[in-house]
Amino acid sequence: MTKAAAKRDRIAEAPIWLQGSFRLLFTGGALWALVVVAFWVGALGGAWSVPTAMEPLVWHQHEMLFGYLGAVIAGFLSAAIPNWTGRPVMTGWPVAAFVGLWAAARLAVLFSAYVPPLVGSVLDVGFLLALFGYAARQIFAARNRNKPILIVLLLFAAACELDHAAAMGLTTDPAIGMRAGFALVLMLIAIIGGRIIPAFTRNWLNKHGGTDGLPIMANRFDHAVLAVTAIALAGWVFAPAAHPVPWLLLVAGASHAVRQTRWAGLSAIGDPLVFVLHLAYAWLPAGLLLLGAAILWPVVPVSSAMHALGAGAMAGMTLAVMTRATRGHTGRPLEADGGTVAIYVLVNLGALLRVAAPLLPLDYMLSIRLAGGLWGGAFLLFIFVYGRMALQRPARDQA
Repeated sequence: MTKAAAKRDRIAEAPIWLQGSFRLLFTGGALWALVVVAFWVGALGGAWSVPTAMEPLVWHQHEMLFGYLGAVIAGFLSAAIPNWTGRPVMTGWPVAAFVGLWAAARLAVLFSAYVPPLVGSVLDVGFLLALFGYAARQIFAARNRNKPILIVLLLFAAACELDHAAAMGLTTDPAIGMRAGFALVLMLIAIIGGRIIPAFTRNWLNKHGGTDGLPIMANRFDHAVLAVTAIALAGWVFAPAAHPVPWLLLVAGASHAVRQTRWAGLSAIGDPLVFVLHLAYAWLPAGLLLLGAAILWPVVPVSSAMHALGAGAMAGMTLAVMTRATRGHTGRPLEADGGTVAIYVLVNLGALLRVAAPLLPLDYMLSIRLAGGLWGGAFLLFIFVYGRMALQRPARDQA
C-alpha cells in the first residue's frame, strides 16, 4: 500500500467530525457568536454580569473579533489549504487538539475574573500562532502562491495580543488592538471578496446563458480601491483623531460602492448563494461611509458604523462563506434551501436594526434585543442546518 493510500484510509476511518477542523470550528464559532451576543445584550440591560476581567464591551468586541472570526478564518483555511496545495486534510487528534485550544482560550477569556488574564492571552494568541504554523507548513511545502495570507495571520495574532495587553492596562490606547484586528478583517473581505464575488457571479451567469453585462474582473481600479482602503484603515488604527482620516474613510467607502456596481449583483439575484455575497459586501462601503461620517458629524453614532462593518459585513460575509464551503466540502449541492435563505435574511435584518437602533423612535434596549434576536436567530439556524450537515455524513454515505 502506498503512503498516499494509507493516508486516505486513515482519513476515512476517522470520525466525520474529525475530518477537517472546519466542521467543528464553523459550528463552534456560530455557537460562540450566539453565546457572546446573548451575554452582551443581557449585561447591557443589567440582567447579569459577565465573569471576565475585561470590561463587558471590550470582551464583547474581542470575542466577536478574535473568538468568532478567529474560528471562521481557521475553519476556512483548514478547508481551503488542501485545495490550494493538494496536501492531505488535517484529520484525527490534531483536529481535536486544535479545536480544543480554541475552546480553552474562549473559556479562559470569559472567566478571566477568576483565571489569570495572562492564561487567556497565551491560549488565545497560541491558537492563532498554531494556525499560522499549520498554514505556513502546508503552503511552503507545496510552494503555493498564497504566502501573503501568512503575513495577515501574523498581524492578526499581534492585534489579538495587543488587545489583551490593552485590556490589562499595558497600552496607552485601549482600543488599538481592536481597531487593528478590525482593519485586517475588513481588508480580507475587500481582497477576497474582490476575487470571488465577480468570479462566482460570472460563472453563474455563464451557466444560465448570460452573456451581456458580465462582472468586470479585478483591474487597476480595484488595486487603487484597495490601496485607498489600506491607507484609510491604517490611519484609523494608528491615528483615529487625525484630520484626514474621516475623509479617507469616506473616499474608501465611496470607492467600494463604485467597485461593487461593476459586479452585476442584481443579475445574480436568482441564486441566493451568489447574491448574498453581494449583499454582505454592500455593508463594507456602507460601514466605511458611516464611520467617516460619525467622526466628522456626531449626529451619526460610531456604534452604528461599527455594527454595519461587524454585524453586517463581517457576519454576513462569514455566513455566506460558511454555508457555501460547508456544502462544497461535504458533497452537498451548491443550492440554497429555505433554511439557508432564512439565515441570510435574519442576519441582514438583525444588522440593519442594530445599525438603526440609536436613531429609531423606539426604546433603545427593545431595539437592541430585537436586533440581537434576529441576528442570533441566523446563527442558531446555521447551527441547526449546517452544524448537522458538517457533523453527519451525507445520507448516501450512510447507506
